[in-house]
Amino acid sequence: MSYLNATEELYRDAALTPDVGLCCTTNPIWELPGLKIPRIMQEMNYGCGSTVHARDLTNDPRVLYVGVGGGMELLQFSYFSRQKGGVIGVDVVDEMLEASRKNFKEAEEQNPWFKSEFVDLRKGDALNLPVEDNSIDVAAQNCLFNIFKAEDLKKAIAEMYRVLKPHGRLVMSDPTCEQPMNDDLRNDDRLRALCLSGSIPIAEYVKMLTDAGFGTIEIRARKPYRILDPKNYATDELIYIESIEVAAIKDPMPADGPCVFTGKAAIYFGEEEYLDDKAGHILLKNQPIAVCDKTAGNLADLGRDDIYISESTYHYDGGGCC
Repeated sequence: MSYLNATEELYRDAALTPDVGLCCTTNPIWELPGLKIPRIMQEMNYGCGSTVHARDLTNDPRVLYVGVGGGMELLQFSYFSRQKGGVIGVDVVDEMLEASRKNFKEAEEQNPWFKSEFVDLRKGDALNLPVEDNSIDVAAQNCLFNIFKAEDLKKAIAEMYRVLKPHGRLVMSDPTCEQPMNDDLRNDDRLRALCLSGSIPIAEYVKMLTDAGFGTIEIRARKPYRILDPKNYATDELIYIESIEVAAIKDPMPADGPCVFTGKAAIYFGEEEYLDDKAGHILLKNQPIAVCDKTAGNLADLGRDDIYISESTYHYDGGGCC
């Protein structure tokens, strides 16, 4: 059995018998006016963060969500895109698609504004999406891509890039790990399916996205996730896993490389009212400005003693340079 078959089997069982906290931590549920999320959807929330951000979802976007789970995030996306087929949900597991259809009927009873026709459920594979080119405003996946091994991960990201419109965005939540993992962990199909042993370092994760052509990357959150300890796993040392929330935007690739936001800011505190770095950035005196890592490096290279560059917080919520 291949590792992908093992994953399908695990989530087929999870569709038939909901497994609370199967692979990930429990996140706070969105509280929005008029939005009620059925308990069954919450129990089938097999994700490690959230991919639903209001600032991504203006002007009735067409949304793609891969790996439908119990349908919770599909319902949340529909809150912002209330149109027939406005949200496309793709999953390779028939039982998960059927569970979502059933859950949407319950959601209709609890949410007068919601209609199941808002969501177009499609049987499909993340490596070969049943979606046309350049047709999606916002694509999302939650705790799915970390399951893939390197070559399949490249294919999955390339597929998302293909279906996105220019300037569209891919919003993701995935576990990451800065420590090396041994082959026993990496080759354990169940641990990979459980969103654990497929975790890779953040820099490697970001490079996968920029290599696919995404010109802007936003790291929006970085949170504690899981521990693999020697008593319970095949490891000689304690391994710490985090989850990150990331948006990759299909902007043109700048000539000098991608803009990657990791939560750095620059503060100018010199004698003048502002600083013009002659590269398109105006820093007003004593007003922090969010900067991508590339701009942070360029400002540091100016050698000035009146610019402070903060460390990466791995939390970026918009604005600033680029």
